[in-house]
Amino acid sequence: MFHTIAPKGLRAESADLTAAEFRSRYCEHSGPIRLDDWSPAGSRTAEFTATVEFADHIRTVIAEGSPVAAMTSALYEEGYPVEILQFHQRRTPDGTVTFVQCECDGRRGWGAGLADDGAESTVRAMIAGVNLLGAL
Repeated sequence: MFHTIAPKGLRAESADLTAAEFRSRYCEHSGPIRLDDWSPAGSRTAEFTATVEFADHIRTVIAEGSPVAAMTSALYEEGYPVEILQFHQRRTPDGTVTFVQCECDGRRGWGAGLADDGAESTVRAMIAGVNLLGAL
Protein backbone atom coordinates (compact mmCIF):
# COMPACT_ATOMS: atom_id res chain seq x y z
CA MET A 1 0.00 0.00 0.00
CA PHE A 2 2.74 2.52 0.94
CA HIS A 3 4.51 1.86 -2.29
CA THR A 4 1.61 2.93 -4.50
CA ILE A 5 0.73 6.15 -2.64
CA ALA A 6 4.27 7.39 -2.00
CA PRO A 7 5.33 10.73 -3.50
CA LYS A 8 6.69 10.60 -7.05
CA GLY A 9 10.37 10.80 -6.09
CA LEU A 10 10.07 8.05 -3.52
CA ARG A 11 8.09 5.84 -5.92
CA ALA A 12 10.92 6.16 -8.44
CA GLU A 13 13.57 5.45 -5.79
CA SER A 14 11.76 2.35 -4.52
CA ALA A 15 10.31 1.00 -7.79
CA ASP A 16 12.13 -2.34 -7.53
CA LEU A 17 11.09 -3.05 -3.93
CA THR A 18 8.28 -5.33 -2.83
CA ALA A 19 5.77 -3.92 -0.35
CA ALA A 20 7.53 -5.77 2.48
CA GLU A 21 10.93 -4.47 1.39
CA PHE A 22 9.52 -0.93 1.20
CA ARG A 23 8.18 -1.16 4.78
CA SER A 24 11.45 -2.62 6.03
CA ARG A 25 13.57 0.08 4.40
CA TYR A 26 11.47 3.21 4.96
CA CYS A 27 9.14 2.47 7.90
CA GLU A 28 10.72 0.01 10.25
CA HIS A 29 14.38 0.94 10.01
CA SER A 30 16.13 0.33 13.30
CA GLY A 31 18.46 2.94 14.69
CA PRO A 32 19.33 5.00 17.73
CA ILE A 33 15.86 6.58 18.10
CA ARG A 34 12.64 4.78 18.95
CA LEU A 35 9.11 5.97 19.73
CA ASP A 36 8.16 4.33 23.03
CA ASP A 37 4.76 5.87 23.65
CA TRP A 38 2.29 8.21 21.99
CA SER A 39 -0.87 9.82 23.30
CA PRO A 40 -2.99 12.93 22.91
CA ALA A 41 -1.97 15.30 25.73
CA GLY A 42 -5.39 16.82 26.22
CA SER A 43 -8.83 17.26 24.79
CA ARG A 44 -7.55 19.33 21.86
CA THR A 45 -6.33 17.30 18.90
CA ALA A 46 -3.32 19.60 18.43
CA GLU A 47 -1.80 18.51 21.76
CA PHE A 48 0.27 15.36 22.15
CA THR A 49 2.84 13.57 24.27
CA ALA A 50 5.58 11.46 22.70
CA THR A 51 8.06 9.40 24.69
CA VAL A 52 11.17 8.94 22.59
CA GLU A 53 14.04 6.61 23.44
CA PHE A 54 17.48 7.72 22.34
CA ALA A 55 20.61 5.56 22.51
CA ASP A 56 21.23 6.24 26.20
CA HIS A 57 18.13 7.93 27.63
CA ILE A 58 14.41 8.58 27.30
CA ARG A 59 12.83 11.95 26.61
CA THR A 60 9.19 12.99 26.76
CA VAL A 61 8.03 15.63 24.30
CA ILE A 62 4.78 17.43 25.18
CA ALA A 63 3.64 19.86 22.56
CA GLU A 64 0.77 21.82 21.12
CA GLY A 65 0.47 22.44 17.41
CA SER A 66 2.78 21.05 14.81
CA PRO A 67 4.36 17.65 15.51
CA VAL A 68 7.01 18.50 12.87
CA ALA A 69 8.09 21.62 14.78
CA ALA A 70 8.05 19.85 18.15
CA MET A 71 10.02 16.81 16.96
CA THR A 72 12.47 18.89 14.92
CA SER A 73 13.26 20.95 18.03
CA ALA A 74 13.57 17.87 20.24
CA LEU A 75 15.82 16.11 17.72
CA TYR A 76 18.05 19.21 17.38
CA GLU A 77 18.38 19.41 21.16
CA GLU A 78 19.45 15.75 21.20
CA GLY A 79 22.13 16.32 18.55
CA TYR A 80 20.21 15.30 15.42
CA PRO A 81 20.15 18.38 13.13
CA VAL A 82 17.31 17.21 10.90
CA GLU A 83 15.53 19.28 8.28
CA ILE A 84 12.32 18.19 6.60
CA LEU A 85 12.65 18.82 2.86
CA GLN A 86 9.39 17.23 1.69
CA PHE A 87 6.24 16.24 3.54
CA HIS A 88 3.36 14.18 2.14
CA GLN A 89 0.42 12.75 4.07
CA ARG A 90 -2.49 10.58 2.94
CA ARG A 91 -5.44 9.05 4.71
CA THR A 92 -5.95 5.33 3.93
CA PRO A 93 -8.32 2.65 5.22
CA ASP A 94 -5.49 1.52 7.55
CA GLY A 95 -4.78 4.97 9.01
CA THR A 96 -2.76 8.02 8.06
CA VAL A 97 0.47 7.52 6.13
CA THR A 98 3.14 10.21 6.25
CA PHE A 99 6.20 10.40 4.02
CA VAL A 100 9.04 12.79 4.87
CA GLN A 101 12.28 13.45 3.07
CA CYS A 102 14.83 14.35 5.71
CA GLU A 103 18.28 15.87 5.56
CA CYS A 104 20.74 15.39 8.39
CA ASP A 105 24.45 16.22 8.26
CA GLY A 106 24.33 16.60 4.46
CA ARG A 107 22.62 13.24 3.82
CA ARG A 108 19.09 12.91 2.46
CA GLY A 109 16.61 10.09 2.75
CA TRP A 110 12.94 9.23 3.10
CA GLY A 111 11.06 7.94 6.09
CA ALA A 112 7.46 6.78 6.28
CA GLY A 113 5.04 6.17 9.13
CA LEU A 114 1.55 4.78 9.59
CA ALA A 115 -0.69 5.53 12.56
CA ASP A 116 -4.32 6.21 13.44
CA ASP A 117 -3.77 9.96 13.46
CA GLY A 118 -1.69 12.34 11.38
CA ALA A 119 0.45 13.67 14.23
CA GLU A 120 1.66 10.23 15.35
CA SER A 121 2.19 9.18 11.74
CA THR A 122 4.36 12.28 11.25
CA VAL A 123 6.50 11.55 14.31
CA ARG A 124 6.95 7.93 13.23
CA ALA A 125 8.00 9.02 9.72
CA MET A 126 10.50 11.55 11.07
CA ILE A 127 12.09 9.00 13.39
CA ALA A 128 12.27 6.44 10.57
CA GLY A 129 13.92 9.02 8.31
CA VAL A 130 16.56 10.05 10.85
CA ASN A 131 17.31 6.42 11.71
CA LEU A 132 17.61 5.54 8.03
CA LEU A 133 20.19 8.27 7.56
CA GLY A 134 22.24 6.75 10.35
CA ALA A 135 22.46 10.10 12.11
CA LEU A 136 25.22 10.19 14.69
